[in-house]
Amino acid sequence: MAFTAAIIGRPNVGKSTLFNRLVGRKLALVDDTPGVTRDRRVHAARLYDLTFEVIDTAGFEDSAPQTLQGRMRRQTERAIEEADVVLFVVDAKSGLVADDRTFADIVRKAGRPVVLVANKSEARGAEAGLTEAWELGLGEPIPVSAEHGQGMPDLRDAIVAAIGEDRAFADEDEADATDEPLVGEDVADPDAEEEPAYDTTKPLRIAVVGRPNAGKSTLINALIGEDRLLTGPEAGITRDSISVDWDWNGRRIKLFDTAGMRRKARVQEKLEKLSVAEGLRAVRFAEVVVIALDATIPFEKQDLQIVDLIVREGRAPVIAFTKWDLVDEPQKVLASLREATERLLPQIRGVQAVPVSAETGRGLDKLMDAIVRTHQVWNRRVSTGRLNRWLEGILAHHPPPAVSGRRLKVKYVTQAKTRPPGFVMSCSRPDAMPQSYVRYLVNSLRTQFDMPGVPIRVVLRASDNPFAGRAGGRN
Repeated sequence: MAFTAAIIGRPNVGKSTLFNRLVGRKLALVDDTPGVTRDRRVHAARLYDLTFEVIDTAGFEDSAPQTLQGRMRRQTERAIEEADVVLFVVDAKSGLVADDRTFADIVRKAGRPVVLVANKSEARGAEAGLTEAWELGLGEPIPVSAEHGQGMPDLRDAIVAAIGEDRAFADEDEADATDEPLVGEDVADPDAEEEPAYDTTKPLRIAVVGRPNAGKSTLINALIGEDRLLTGPEAGITRDSISVDWDWNGRRIKLFDTAGMRRKARVQEKLEKLSVAEGLRAVRFAEVVVIALDATIPFEKQDLQIVDLIVREGRAPVIAFTKWDLVDEPQKVLASLREATERLLPQIRGVQAVPVSAETGRGLDKLMDAIVRTHQVWNRRVSTGRLNRWLEGILAHHPPPAVSGRRLKVKYVTQAKTRPPGFVMSCSRPDAMPQSYVRYLVNSLRTQFDMPGVPIRVVLRASDNPFAGRAGGRN
């Protein structure tokens, strides 16, 4: 992108609303509650002929460094350090408060070009707040309404004036390599005997999900080696689904941090419902989903429901047993956890499960190796010839049962999709096929073609009758 703009200001002045306006989508959570945004979010933005990266930040609050608000403030200060221009947002409707003046001094000392944005200028009585904004000494305030899209041409001109035309219109050479199909891919040549080689350079999208306080944000910070996401002992810190770009061994990775998912019955507040919905959207966008399970209290009912959700969405799951540094007798506990994994998660038999500790760095390399292996299986394609040779052996060893005195016939199988692997079987009476036999076929496919730990789809179809539709009898 040509440049980076950071949106800052005290809580509830409309920073996330402006962020959504600039990126053209409702990505950031917006609510009347102050302090909704906690982490900084980065996304590509467009303002008429300007293309740039925009950073949404938490509201500036004057608090002690060790508090949650203090840690949020540090995230905002880092956004200012990364930015080429700062969009300082004030509320023209309510006018200036003491915090606005305090934070204006901080922004001025940072030495970055500043555009003073007077939001909510469409409100009655906003003229007084707009005039008062001159007192900050940050130049002419730009009246806008992020909610209704008013004042955007003036904001565009102010940004160009602040950073200069050369910087604002720098050539953009970077291409977005993440426009891939989100749900399966057609198998191009099902009859080819050779399996396509796995591309280890292709960008990869990974979402980290789990219950509140399972260590998701801490795990991502440990992987990328910096305090990019807000963490702490408080449960439920993360609200937005935050994406982080990372280069791992020359491969582009996009990591999605998500809000903790509690049981549905416990989710009452509107804000938490929005956070969970954001997490579900991140799961659908991802390819591999890492389920963070607290090793000290694993396999709660909610953990199993989260795994089941990921399987139903068709994502590639990997389990990370977090907080491993708190576990006594690790070998004994690990054996117990792996036994529980096989017993409680039969739908993804053989799923990769790795103990990790973000505090010590243990298991992080093994976790990434497990992610790549699972992604490779998730993309696996098996030729039609190999599948039908397997089917012949299955039918000879364990044929389908007879239903209502008539034996079911399975005639043909082919792979129609990858991501996850999906197979179509031609049989005589699909509706009568027992689910127990379908599960037997899925388990056999998983074992025969080395596809552990990923969802496998099997669709039964009736074989075409060549005589259907013809008139019976002779004239």
